[in-house]
Amino acid sequence: MMDTVNTMAPWREAFDAFAANDEAAAMGSKSRAEAFARFEAHGLPTKRHEYWKYTPVRGLEPSGAVATREGGDPFADVEAYRLVFVDGRIDMSRSDHAALSAAVEVAGPEGAPWMEGVFGTLQNRDIPGAMFQVERPFADLNMAMFTDGLAVRIPAGTALSKPIHLRYEGSVAAHLRLEMLIEAGASVTVLESGAGALTTGAEIVVEDGASLDHLRAQTEVGERQFTALYATVGADASLKSFTLCADAALIRNETVVVMAGDNGSGHVAAGVMGMDDTLVDNTVYVSHEAEHCESRQVIKSVLDGNAKSVFQGKIFVKQGAQKTDGYQISQAVLLSERAEFNAKPELEIYADDVICSHGSTTGALDEEAKFYLRSRGCTEAEAEALLVAAFIDEAILEIADEGLQGRMRETTSAWMNARAGR
Repeated sequence: MMDTVNTMAPWREAFDAFAANDEAAAMGSKSRAEAFARFEAHGLPTKRHEYWKYTPVRGLEPSGAVATREGGDPFADVEAYRLVFVDGRIDMSRSDHAALSAAVEVAGPEGAPWMEGVFGTLQNRDIPGAMFQVERPFADLNMAMFTDGLAVRIPAGTALSKPIHLRYEGSVAAHLRLEMLIEAGASVTVLESGAGALTTGAEIVVEDGASLDHLRAQTEVGERQFTALYATVGADASLKSFTLCADAALIRNETVVVMAGDNGSGHVAAGVMGMDDTLVDNTVYVSHEAEHCESRQVIKSVLDGNAKSVFQGKIFVKQGAQKTDGYQISQAVLLSERAEFNAKPELEIYADDVICSHGSTTGALDEEAKFYLRSRGCTEAEAEALLVAAFIDEAILEIADEGLQGRMRETTSAWMNARAGR
């Protein structure tokens, strides 16, 4: 207990200073205090915490600097409503805030009535099943100390013509947040990139007949990044979320999706590429609470050196959620004998008319396939690059937009070229 207290003391000091001095602290002050109390009680995760046993967190300080690597931003030249956050604050001179505000409703610091159904409610929603007991300390930290972000309502029937791109830059270990209501029949694409956030949190409601495509590029994170996304998906609605991770010291992505209306669809996918001492953890929970819903969890990892990838995924099917179609696959290619992949797939089903499955495989590249490509004139590096591209493509195909699929493939190819040139 004493070690936990000593570890958390700098965080308590940082939170007290934030609450007393930061203009952002007034928004949701009660929710912030409650969230920090949960974070403080939990402490930094260790191997003793069940859902962090593969991903302990050591030496994290509130004043720690953010390190950026030269991974490139695959969304840099995408035509989008771009919102740039530097050191935890929006840079209005580089952001399309006015243009976005003209197209949809963007809430200011005082919030908006619709946020009462989103802000802080999804993150703390009682989720049935074993995962209900799991604490999420970095989601709580984000709720407690976020300094800026985006709160936006997409009006019913609105198809936003361009994606919203949230760009995180700077050297401060910032905490940034997204609150989003996508009303009935609306559609939007959200992009995230950049290393300038220690934590990000998102609470998203996708109402009946609406759709959200979400892409996150973690290709520039040099040190650590923790993300949490909570979404509810209504009837005949769709959520697709894809994350591409490469070479960070530690990334933890938590995604919780509640299928709340009949005939909804929720897909969560990730491509992980790691060299040297990378550690990436994708933890996903999908709760089926309505009939005729479909969910997919597709995680592909390519690991070299001492890299590690973790996948913890669960499909929960509530009693009465008949005709559920839930699928989960996690696969890893190990390019080094020292690389490591840990998978913990789970199914918890209380309905009797469902199709649910999970699978996990780990291994090296297919030597016969590599030999075939070499016999057709490919170098060994070229053969490996082609096989890796084909392997990760199953996850990339979860992206709805073919142009954005291409950008992810380009990033994968650049990573393989960098590996070959080491």
